Amino acid sequence: MLTISDSAQAHFRRILEQQGIADLGIRLSAVLPGTAKADCRLEFCEPGDLQGDEWMLDCEGFSLFVAADSTSWLDAAELDIATQAGGAQLTIKAPHLKGRAPDSEASLVERVRHVLEFQIAPMLASHGGKVSLQEVSADGVVTLRFGGGCHGCGMVDVTLREGIEKTLREQLPEVTAVRDATDHSSGSAPYVKR
Repeated sequence: MLTISDSAQAHFRRILEQQGIADLGIRLSAVLPGTAKADCRLEFCEPGDLQGDEWMLDCEGFSLFVAADSTSWLDAAELDIATQAGGAQLTIKAPHLKGRAPDSEASLVERVRHVLEFQIAPMLASHGGKVSLQEVSADGVVTLRFGGGCHGCGMVDVTLREGIEKTLREQLPEVTAVRDATDHSSGSAPYVKR
């Protein structure tokens, strides 16, 4: 069940009234759901813009439409207005938008991918780096391949041992070691030169 606070509804009503278009509504959809880059999109919509399979929520003075393929990702979402020192800001809390972490019954590969995508990748991206999973062996050895600013970086060994390997081994006891399969001599834009 999606909820919209009274203050958020009042905010939408004011914006819609300013547009001066009869029957104008708001459409909410999930963008890249189930990934670390998941986000929500809000947009105006006229009746002709609708696909016909949207889930509709009647609010006071307008309708909010949720794209059919977004309903499961936006289940339990909350739209509200947060008042801050600089003014008010619309907030959307969607606890299922990025998906759920794989449970202990999921394969080690799935669980390693999840940690890499949701915890490790955002930190590496702040330096222009990226990492991808190449393999998980039967005995728990994880082999990675680095790219971007990590490819050829002079600090990649520290990143691997003190960041990635430590995190993976703490969260996934089945991981016995983490290896780097990257040829760092071919890196063209390392974050820290060797």
